[in-house]
Amino acid sequence: MKINLIVIGKLKEDYLRSACAEYVKRLSRYCTFEMHELDECRLSDNPSGKEIETALQKESVQIKKYAKGMIIPMCIEGKQLSSVKFSEKISSAGVNGFSTVTFIIGSSFGLAPEIKSMGSFKLSMSEMTFPHQLARVMLLEQIYRAFQIAEGGKYHK
Repeated sequence: MKINLIVIGKLKEDYLRSACAEYVKRLSRYCTFEMHELDECRLSDNPSGKEIETALQKESVQIKKYAKGMIIPMCIEGKQLSSVKFSEKISSAGVNGFSTVTFIIGSSFGLAPEIKSMGSFKLSMSEMTFPHQLARVMLLEQIYRAFQIAEGGKYHK
């Protein structure tokens, strides 16, 4: 299986990069992993709705280049899952004919509606708001946990 992670923006803090690198290393045992860090559109300090819409549209053009397989956009209106249910969702990808699962994390303004509609499933990590950079680490940890659960590993206990 291949896990594809598309993110808008780059990680700035070393500790977050280190955490991501650790989970990517752990994931190598279970899957082929690919991350695409795409440029975030620059906006004014107080952007209008139109400016935000235009930025999301530009970002969506970049995202579409890498989105394939079972697409799971991360968005606030998505469904929240337990770690076990999340593991089942990833495991079901192969049964449903997908060899690739693509997760998409947008910018602080989210994702364009067309990207959300590409998803076979929309996922929300929580009703709480997290920095997008931290959400990346949290998602990688949950993907690793999902593989551990599917394998019956001790990590989840």
